Amino acid sequence: MLQGEKIGVFDSGYGGLTILKEIVRVLPQYDYIYLGDNARAPYGTHSFDVVYRYTREAVSHLFSMGCRLVILACNTASAKALRTIQQVDLPEIAPEKRVLGVIRPSVEALAQYSQNGHIGILATRGTVASGSYPLEIEKLYGSHKFRITQLACPMWVPLVENNELNGAGAAYFVEKSLRELWCADPEMDTVILGCTHYPLLLPLIRQFAPSSLNVISQGHIVAGSLANYLQRHPEMEQRLSKQGEICYFSTEKAELFEEMAGIFMGKLIQCTQLRLPC
Repeated sequence: MLQGEKIGVFDSGYGGLTILKEIVRVLPQYDYIYLGDNARAPYGTHSFDVVYRYTREAVSHLFSMGCRLVILACNTASAKALRTIQQVDLPEIAPEKRVLGVIRPSVEALAQYSQNGHIGILATRGTVASGSYPLEIEKLYGSHKFRITQLACPMWVPLVENNELNGAGAAYFVEKSLRELWCADPEMDTVILGCTHYPLLLPLIRQFAPSSLNVISQGHIVAGSLANYLQRHPEMEQRLSKQGEICYFSTEKAELFEEMAGIFMGKLIQCTQLRLPC
């Protein structure tokens, strides 16, 4: 195990690896622990209470492994668990530690991308049903700055996880979803990819979307937000270990995680299986 205090990155499965990959590209000097709760994925079909309980267990485990800062690299966990963990759990169990999500940084980026205020959200059914993006947008900008159109893309995650990125099925479902989104609002100029699997479909999204469309992919947004956060909080940054190492853990069999992680990371990784709750 890595020595010193680390940055934890948590996801219900594999998608958070797209977040980790960008964070490491921007901030390679730090030590990271990635935890995927693959044995209990997907989170999107579970209730708020269940997602909160699973996420709290994962965060507690990452704290016990020496993480001082944890990124919920999962839209469902960010939508259904982050606020309660920040406001209720941390003051009681770890007031000196921090947990951050992926939704707010994505919403903060809207102001620099959208020119006309017409926004699309492509996400899983669970994230769309939670209403977290519209709620966060309204909280940050008010209720009249943006027109928001949400669309669930239930076939996109299975396409990614079955490594069908270049198949006819992927092209069909990406084009179908984008056409439906545009029919709902032809003036849309910006789209948030509200699922961490979706960046792997970016070539197809670019192929079927207008060239003028701004596509917000969460990885580089979250990485930039984290870099800014550490700059603004030197008391946190100075405590983090800096050996440039990453440890991977999954609640599923390690060999299954390693095989799938290669699709997301573009390289072979070594993983250790663990059991939650600790």
